[in-house]
Amino acid sequence: MLKIENLRKSYDKDVVIDGISLEVPAGEVAVLIGASGSGKTTLLRCINSLEVPQYGRIFVDGEPMGEHRANGEFHPFSDRKLARKRAKIGMVFQRFNLFPHLTALQNVQLGPIMVLGKSKEEAEEVAARQLKKVGLGDKLNAYPARLSGGQQQRVAIARALAMNPKLILFDEPTSALDPELVAEVLEAMRRLAEEGMTMVIVTHEMSFAESIAKKVFFLHDGRVLEEGPPAAVFRNPRHERTRNFLQRTRHQAPA
Repeated sequence: MLKIENLRKSYDKDVVIDGISLEVPAGEVAVLIGASGSGKTTLLRCINSLEVPQYGRIFVDGEPMGEHRANGEFHPFSDRKLARKRAKIGMVFQRFNLFPHLTALQNVQLGPIMVLGKSKEEAEEVAARQLKKVGLGDKLNAYPARLSGGQQQRVAIARALAMNPKLILFDEPTSALDPELVAEVLEAMRRLAEEGMTMVIVTHEMSFAESIAKKVFFLHDGRVLEEGPPAAVFRNPRHERTRNFLQRTRHQAPA
């Protein structure tokens, strides 16, 4: 479902992604871990074309997410073409980015109307179904200010699902939540994994990562330093840098 080849991204002389290659098969969950500044969020933003890498190749569902030149340079598609391809990818951010003047239902139905061209009635049906899936069937008409942080993040997940994506990217979806609200968001994500949704997740919730991932990628200085099944990476890491990182995160409570 996702294939990245030799991706490179820098800001002036600051190299953020330094030759990353990885693959995520359809229906699997990949988790990106690593210290702040290791390139995890930038990698997600490159996949979704919110950032444009300088070199490399990105494919989603077998289709390129940009123009790949023979010399390795990466060039973005036109806005119209990119919008069509980006519609296959859902993204859930650290912050919920909900419109405060719209209800939960209206926030979720907006994408299907504006991007997919659905009628208001069709979009409402889709939005209601996805909100019920994340446990918010009784909050359709609630405004964001009347929802907890965990509920707002679940609205954001429903908004991504309403676009019928092939792939969903999660950028530390629980980092802005109070600890007691984290579990409800992780449970919604766990249900999606059980249903076979392809997901790439950036998280510091190590217990959750170990329990949900098919494959874990440890990023360091813009590179994939270590990768493998969670049992190998979390229980028997090969690199000293990975071991040091995991030791510092052991104090986190299980998800």
